[in-house]
This record gives sequence, structure tokens and C-alpha cells, in this order.
Amino acid sequence: MAKITKKQKSLNAKLGDNMKLYAVGEALQALRDLKTTKFDETIEIAMNLGVDPRHADQMVRGMVSLPAGTGKTVKVAVFAKGDKAEEALAAGADKVGAEDLMEDMQAGNLDYDRVIATPDMMGVVGRLGKLLGPKGLMPNPKLGTVTPNVAQAVKDAKGGQIEFRVEKQGIIHAGIGKMSFSDEDLQKNFSAFVDAIVKAKPSGAKGKYVQKISMSSSMGPGLKIDTAQVAGA
Repeated sequence: MAKITKKQKSLNAKLGDNMKLYAVGEALQALRDLKTTKFDETIEIAMNLGVDPRHADQMVRGMVSLPAGTGKTVKVAVFAKGDKAEEALAAGADKVGAEDLMEDMQAGNLDYDRVIATPDMMGVVGRLGKLLGPKGLMPNPKLGTVTPNVAQAVKDAKGGQIEFRVEKQGIIHAGIGKMSFSDEDLQKNFSAFVDAIVKAKPSGAKGKYVQKISMSSSMGPGLKIDTAQVAGA
């Protein structure tokens, strides 16, 4: 058996009952009390959903804007030409281009959090499918990343909009802010994220949809959230 470290013993002693269900504010306070690192940890949420994403009618995917932002600097690349390219740059895009941007990405420069494209550029972007697809960066009209309104898409990406997608086991993970955020801001982000997942309930979902929610910090334990106190869950 793996030996329990002093830090783990201390955490276990502080946590006490590991079956306890927490209100959101209570979980945030517990994670702050348990913090042992010096860096600004991310507050993360994991939701277990009653879906099997291998079936198309049980896929959960979309975008949600976190009202208090993410606390992260988001790097955005945009495929656009002419006026649309200028609009994207003015909105704060980190890199804008067409064939030149495609070649840059083919050379291995893929350090982006979001890739956006105007519809007329998808012929160029399509050649990057094998590079962007596995990284979850392929522009998609359903997610608003293929759009003529590139300026708004850039602002959304920079302003706290995040993508969510259910994994094979029916779990969705996301960072909803930094520990340095106020409880009020983290609770707003938590509510916005959970609301988006509830609204994205697919037609093929059967039985209880939101089965479990847990919250953790980057280096902290996962605390179970009382779903009875979460609207819509």
C-alpha cells in the first residue's frame, strides 16, 4: 500500500467526513483553508452526467460565458482576410492570417487556446483538421467559432467564454476561475457553468441527468457538492 504523507494526513484530518456534501460557498471556504501552495490555484468543477457520449443523441457540448472571467490569458488565432482580419486584430486577436497562418500552424506553431474563422476561410482551415482536431481547436459553427462576426467571437474568447465537452465516461471538467477571485465571483461562475450544462441536456439522456458535482483546486482534494442546493441539477 502507498504510504500516506504528512500532508495527506493533515488534509484528511481537516476534511473529516469524506462523504460530506458541501454547499458551494462552504466548499470554496474549505478549499481556501486547505491551500498549501503559493501560486494562484484554479478552482475546478467536475460534473458526472447520466449520458453515454458514444451515442450522438447523448453528446453534451457547447460554450458558456463565465460572468467573472477565467483569470487566464486566452491566446486567439483568427483565419480572416481584408476588413474581417482588421476587425479581429482590433478586437484583440493574437494572430490573424489566411494561408500564411495555416503554414505557420503546419510548422508547429499551435500555441493557441481558441481558433476562429470566417466561413469563407474554412477551405484553408480544413487542411489543418489533423492538427487542430486532436487539440479541440477546430473551428465549429455550432460553437460560434466559424462566424462572420469575428470581432465578437474574439471578445467572447478573451472575456471568459469557455468550451465544454463531455468525456467518454460522462464527465465534464472545467476551470471556473482562480482562488484569488471573490466567493461571489466564483459562485456566479459556478452557477453560469452548471446552468449551461443543464440547458444542454441532450434528447437521449435518460434518468437522472446531473448525477454528481465535485469542486477542487489545482492541488486540493475534490469536495462533493450537494446537488439538491443547485438550481436545475
